[in-house]
Amino acid sequence: MGESIRFVDLVQSRIDDFLDARSTILVSIGTELSPIQAFSRDFLSGGKRFRALFCYWGWQSARSVGSDALSPVVESTGALAPVVSAASALEFFHAAALVHDDIIDNSDTRRGSPAAHRRFEALHRDEGWAGSPGDFGSGAALLFGDLLLSWSDELFDEGLQELPSVAARRAARAEFNRMRIEVTAGQYLDILEERAWNTQDEAEHLSRAERVIVYKSAKYSVEAPLVIGAQLAGATVGQIDSLRSFGLPLGIAYQLRDDLLGVFGDASVTGKPSGDDLREGKRTVLIALARKALSNGQRRLLDELLGDPDLTAQQVDMLQRTIRESGAVDAIEEMIGVNVERAIVAVDGAPLAPQARAQLRELATTVTRRDY
Repeated sequence: MGESIRFVDLVQSRIDDFLDARSTILVSIGTELSPIQAFSRDFLSGGKRFRALFCYWGWQSARSVGSDALSPVVESTGALAPVVSAASALEFFHAAALVHDDIIDNSDTRRGSPAAHRRFEALHRDEGWAGSPGDFGSGAALLFGDLLLSWSDELFDEGLQELPSVAARRAARAEFNRMRIEVTAGQYLDILEERAWNTQDEAEHLSRAERVIVYKSAKYSVEAPLVIGAQLAGATVGQIDSLRSFGLPLGIAYQLRDDLLGVFGDASVTGKPSGDDLREGKRTVLIALARKALSNGQRRLLDELLGDPDLTAQQVDMLQRTIRESGAVDAIEEMIGVNVERAIVAVDGAPLAPQARAQLRELATTVTRRDY
């Protein structure tokens, strides 16, 4: 993992340099923008950097097939410029998605700290400004997320400019554009399911929840970063197909684990209150499986309580026990295992660099074994 750590360091350095340059622009407009400068650094520091790593190993997968040559992280950082910028752009995109997601979900925290809109609310209160702190917080955070999206695009284009191949530039840009469409569509489907579930056929609840997983998270968390990295390296069709066959099931497993954490996660590990998804009313695969197994009375109680932002600790505990006893948690764990195995099988023997295959197998374990 030493190579991955070195790459993550390069990404953080690129992010810091980019923010330094953009902060100069913000300050030149007005000192009132200094909170945006500070919040940007907070939101772009730390984190697991899984998307950046998948981008890197997608790139490595396609560039040295049949060779165990030294990584360019060791050889030279010059050749890495396009993939470092692309990976950094993915981190900016992820940060923007989290800011917007927290506004939509009315979340209080992110990674153990106040969510962006709560930070802007606090700023409003501290300064004694007129109007509603909540309205200001949501509006300012929405703009903040939009700014992060804009910067993501800038960074990605800067990386593309370093590529000599026009075909590689076009292929990587096309995947990046598709990823943004799919995430937005998936986010819409997510909030739609929270509100329209009661008008849908019971038999479709599970398949609809699975569709949300694919488009809101699985593709943009794993598949798209892998493919973008590979496209930057001029990957063949066979390599791209192999990475998609690995990335999609692993992305599904990753989000299934995240859904478990959203209901059962330890706040000290997840940075969000335990049972947060229950208060937000997330209609996940976990909930769909639980509802299917529950008695009519238990299902009615779950439907009545799910999405209540004022759930007490006792009610959260009761819902957690009900979901566990339904067998839904065991079913999700089985689904995670099946999807991880599917991903590993797809990468074994694929026309990818041997070192990259080994790293992808290791990442498959790392991203899906998080405590809760």
